[in-house]
Amino acid sequence: MPRLLELDGRGELTAEHVRLVAVSVGRSERTVWRWLSAARSEGRAERKAVAQFVVTAEVRRLLAFYGGNASRLHEELARRAAEGQGPGSVPSLSTLHRALRRDLTRGERAGLRSGEVARRAHDVFGKRPPSHRNAAWEGDHKHLAVEVDLEGELVTPWVTWFIDCAHNVITGASVTAHAPSRDGVLAALRVALVRDEAVFGPVGGLPGQVRIDRGKEFLCEAVTGALGTFAVPVVDLPAWTPYLKGSIEALNDSVEKMFLVTLPRYRHRQRLPGGRLADPDAPALPFDAFITKLLEWVHWWNTAHLSPALGGRTPLQSWQADPTPITDVPREALIGFGLEGDGRIRMISTSGVRFRRRDYIADWMVGCAGDPVTVRRLPHHDEEIEVFDPASGRHLGRAFLADTADVEQFAAVQSARTSAARRLRADLKAAEKLRRKRFEAVTTAKVPKQLNTLTAEEADAELRAADQRGLRELARPDYIPHAPVPDTWARPVPPPPRKAASANDHKETDPP
Repeated sequence: MPRLLELDGRGELTAEHVRLVAVSVGRSERTVWRWLSAARSEGRAERKAVAQFVVTAEVRRLLAFYGGNASRLHEELARRAAEGQGPGSVPSLSTLHRALRRDLTRGERAGLRSGEVARRAHDVFGKRPPSHRNAAWEGDHKHLAVEVDLEGELVTPWVTWFIDCAHNVITGASVTAHAPSRDGVLAALRVALVRDEAVFGPVGGLPGQVRIDRGKEFLCEAVTGALGTFAVPVVDLPAWTPYLKGSIEALNDSVEKMFLVTLPRYRHRQRLPGGRLADPDAPALPFDAFITKLLEWVHWWNTAHLSPALGGRTPLQSWQADPTPITDVPREALIGFGLEGDGRIRMISTSGVRFRRRDYIADWMVGCAGDPVTVRRLPHHDEEIEVFDPASGRHLGRAFLADTADVEQFAAVQSARTSAARRLRADLKAAEKLRRKRFEAVTTAKVPKQLNTLTAEEADAELRAADQRGLRELARPDYIPHAPVPDTWARPVPPPPRKAASANDHKETDPP
């Protein structure tokens, strides 16, 4: 419009100019002529501002209060306007919808409706620049949603694994039947560092860094110290930022969709009406069979899975095509990898090495009684220890627990522990039922009536039982009460009663 006004002011404006502008902006010639006429009469070249409803901070807070419901927000704005608490004019519901779409992004609207996770789903995340092999690894735990049979008990295992970010190849993994701890991380790292494993192939070596998301098992002193020995830093990413380690998160999703869904007793399988499984009594895989299948899937992922992100190659092919040199770790350097010790110097006795009130022996200890040693072990592994020379740090050998319980004894102890835990759980559940209060359902704003009422006789009986239980807890069976005092014993003479003080007792006297 400023250009058309300039041409009009010099007398050079023609219909061809107006036609060219109309075609360029996608409007009719009549509309452009109308704009030009308004600009001539009102002396303005820009579009006239139209008063419109604007989403303010107060409107945002109200929208969050009502869970992103624009209809409830409109009703609240109308109520406030009627009571004189807000602006006099309230926009229509359609105008409010247009204002929310105009002033709030799709992510902001989703966040006000469902929270931060919904808002983050509309964010844009960039990709890291291409890198080389072993430049960075990512590690994580994955709770596998499948039930497997471990000694007659159904468990849902966990896998701890590491992946190379440049080629998406799995370098190492370990599986535990329970929530993993630092020993699972160290076991997976040990496999990842060594490159002659049959399952993971020639991948591995020393990485430039390891990225994790604030997992305490990855940040413990045992793991950071073990990697720090080889000058490998552990990068602690901020919490709740899975997009910063997208390689391992994509692997966690892939094992769910490609592998676990094919196994029996998969927890996230399709369900019937009412949430029932089609075959809830399906037999579970034995734990060792499950490990075999999982390792087969890892081998398939590395050697047969064609990835479009890798140019249609498998992760192993992409890894082997990378000319970056690999820093190998000799097995001798991994003898003390991840081992923990208390730093104490012990002596080899005729019973072996005493560690944590247990004796450990080995054949290499013959003739070494009296030698000083230090002991280290893998966390939570009590069946064996590693013995070192305290002066030189040389590894002397491995020692095993001397007096190990047989299978029957261990099973009996486990059964006794399970029975004790079951009894305690039943007692606690019964106690919670006694404390639980139930109230009637109400349809109006009133205090509901308590339903689980007692009769006076039941209340007195329970209180008497509680009082007797308290006396029984305070009773001492080994306490013998004293016999009555014999009549021949001399008894203490009671002191004479004190004489009441008189007024003369308070008179001032001269000092002696």
